[in-house]
Amino acid sequence: MFEVYDVILLPLIVGIVEIFKRTGVHKKFLPLISLLLGIIVGVVYVTDFDWKQGILVGAMLGLSASGLYSSSKNTFEKDDEQ
Repeated sequence: MFEVYDVILLPLIVGIVEIFKRTGVHKKFLPLISLLLGIIVGVVYVTDFDWKQGILVGAMLGLSASGLYSSSKNTFEKDDEQ
């Protein structure tokens, strides 16, 4: 399923999410963006449109890229900007 060079997918997802962050997207949405990017990469690139396996692999990629702890912390943290 994974090749050695596929390890570059994680930093690639992190980099794309960082671009979203720098363009002003609220940090609460960054884990969701990471998850969606992971699923897209998983379905299209890793599993060649095998939807079931692609979503599973993509979810692992997206969650790994964003960090499970920081994702849940940012999502459920009280917003002080209101």
